[in-house]
Amino acid sequence: MTGPLPAGSDQTTAEDEDFLRFVGLIRSSTRIDLSQYKEAQMRRRLTTLRHKHGYATFEAYWKALSGSGALMDEFLDRMTINVSEFWRNPSRWDVLASRFLPELLAESPRLRCWSAACSTGEEPYTLAVLLNEAGALSRSQIDATDLDRTVLAKAAQGTYPARSVKDVPKKMLDSYFEGSGDRDSYAIRKDIREKISFRQHNLLDDAFGGPYDLIICRNVMIYFTEEAKSGLYRRFAEALRPGGILFVGSTEQIFSPGDYGLESADTFFYRRSYA
Repeated sequence: MTGPLPAGSDQTTAEDEDFLRFVGLIRSSTRIDLSQYKEAQMRRRLTTLRHKHGYATFEAYWKALSGSGALMDEFLDRMTINVSEFWRNPSRWDVLASRFLPELLAESPRLRCWSAACSTGEEPYTLAVLLNEAGALSRSQIDATDLDRTVLAKAAQGTYPARSVKDVPKKMLDSYFEGSGDRDSYAIRKDIREKISFRQHNLLDDAFGGPYDLIICRNVMIYFTEEAKSGLYRRFAEALRPGGILFVGSTEQIFSPGDYGLESADTFFYRRSYA
């Protein structure tokens, strides 16, 4: 195996060229631009997946991938980092419920919300529960999107293992989930499930829509290059109405939010400027 290139080297190895061709083929056929993800991390993850199936090169892996829906779904699942749970970082959801939802509801008769890169649905369902507790779910719209069709199907089903609901307050668990108690899985209530609109969406390529009152995109941006993140923050800001809120993950503090038309509203919450 050829080792990493020396710092500042302009040379590329055959392995580098093999991966770069793969990146180009993926982009031209799927509109997924792997060059906007952190290369070392993504390349390592996909190399492991390629080796799992016994392909010696990315060229060979691409030939198999392009002819197999199952392999393509596995590829999307591996590259989109599907890790989520209800009430992840509970204190931040408490701030959303106690401060920002009342503020937003006071300004908008009907809330438009977007859970971007929603994975298996825990975050949009958490939001739906909080809006229902506030008596506002019936006058709210929740869009939930992800690149991976497999996780969207799981999200729409709304059934979760016990580990996914470990941070759900007991009152909420009893009120909004079927199977609470000693069972190994929990199903979100049907009337809550039906309030979420799930659809496939490519953050790096598709239009954002809006204007939204609230956008939730958490623990996803860390996998993108700095250039890609900057572009996404700008597009998120543009998709918010003035005064709207962007809620990001616990490792995704935005430095210089003013560069994007945002201002810090609380830890991991950013408001689109009114000006």
